[in-house]
Amino acid sequence: MMNVAKILMVGLHPNAIDYSPYPDLDEATLSARIEQGLAAVRAAGFDAEHCLVGVDPDEAEKTVRAVVGEDSVALAMFGAGVRMAAEHTVLFERLINLLVAQAPGIRFCFNTSPETTIDALRRWAPQVS
Repeated sequence: MMNVAKILMVGLHPNAIDYSPYPDLDEATLSARIEQGLAAVRAAGFDAEHCLVGVDPDEAEKTVRAVVGEDSVALAMFGAGVRMAAEHTVLFERLINLLVAQAPGIRFCFNTSPETTIDALRRWAPQVS
């Protein structure tokens, strides 16, 4: 896969997650899975910037702004932790709206786990310019 666009990968930082609903998951395990997923994304040739955020929408916006900076981002991938938990709805809305304002024409894709990130990126990366 050739580099077709700058990609922003947004996810919850593993230390911001309440693991009580996930008895088979902990911070170390999730961190390792995220790192493996990121390595696979880069090995596949994607120009991806990783952005882990906390659950506070104001702080998360600051983090995303700092990571994006002046770069042009054509595609943003949001991890399941940011968008699937009802308690993170405002966080998800704020980050989506921030990126739409910063990068008109941006496309979005979504994974279901760190292991499905490449599939999510491949659905949209060839279509962005």
